[in-house]
Amino acid sequence: QVQLVESGGGLVQAGGSLRLSCTASGSIFSINAMGWYRQAPGKQRELVATITSGRSTNYADSVKGRFTISRDNAKNTVYLQMNSLKPDDTAVYFCNADILATTRAYLAVWGQGTLVTVSS
Repeated sequence: QVQLVESGGGLVQAGGSLRLSCTASGSIFSINAMGWYRQAPGKQRELVATITSGRSTNYADSVKGRFTISRDNAKNTVYLQMNSLKPDDTAVYFCNADILATTRAYLAVWGQGTLVTVSS
């Protein structure tokens, strides 16, 4: 069994910063891409940022220059540093990882989500 656990969400004023963390645990052989997605009330889930095992990154246009994704492969952890936050960034943020389990099964795993609220 493999799971992702997120942390770091909360309430912040516009212009502020937050850092999200997501750690994978369980029967993991290797982790390929990891990423962050978000879902605002009444909207579909959307990609925020992804990072490959080789640390190539991809960002949504709406967060480029403000958010930075990074990972620590030794800790099976991905981070999202969010700066210059805007009220439009308010959403539940979900972590995602493409994991090869020790059973040699490929799994697309999601975390439970962490709420980020940006006040104006």
